[in-house]
Amino acid sequence: MSELFSLSAPDLAALLCSRVCHDIISPVGALNNGLELLDEGGADEDAMKLIRASARTASARLQFARIAFGAAGSAGMQIDTGDAESVATAYFRNEKPNLEWAGGRALLPKNKVKLLLNLLLIAAGAIPRGGTMKVELSDLMTEPKFTIVSTGPMVRVPPKFLELHSGSRPEEPIDAHTVQPYYTLLLAREAGMTISIHASAEEITLSAA
Repeated sequence: MSELFSLSAPDLAALLCSRVCHDIISPVGALNNGLELLDEGGADEDAMKLIRASARTASARLQFARIAFGAAGSAGMQIDTGDAESVATAYFRNEKPNLEWAGGRALLPKNKVKLLLNLLLIAAGAIPRGGTMKVELSDLMTEPKFTIVSTGPMVRVPPKFLELHSGSRPEEPIDAHTVQPYYTLLLAREAGMTISIHASAEEITLSAA
């Protein structure tokens, strides 16, 4: 992985906030629609189904974002990979890709766990029409390694991630839609891990070690 260009701390914070807002605005909007249906005296059962489903999605996305993007505690804090599995499972239950998780459970430095969750978002972006993501965690007690294999129709490495990974400065400014790939690579640098990409016509493999 080549050297990553610098984005100022205020810009990074603002863009990550925008990213989180983008992720939750849809389910929160659906919650509002469900409440409006109830206010209008419409089909109560349908409204309640919409409200429950939207509340679950919003909660899952916020719980995921809390670890993936948030401080998740004080400096030097460790995070249980079991917690990462729980929030990832809940998050992807409402998304297109199917998630399969294999590996032990351990306390790891927070930036490594945050990197793992952000790599999952990149892996999901590799199969935008859905498919399967297989996650394997290995050597957690010594030299942790994360491997994610994405398979599905029209599989391809997300272009912005590939561009940033190569060390190229993007022609367009980083925005709320592209800050997550940047943040993933920043986390890898801070965690002292290297991201490798292996692509074929059938699958994309992302690994961090």
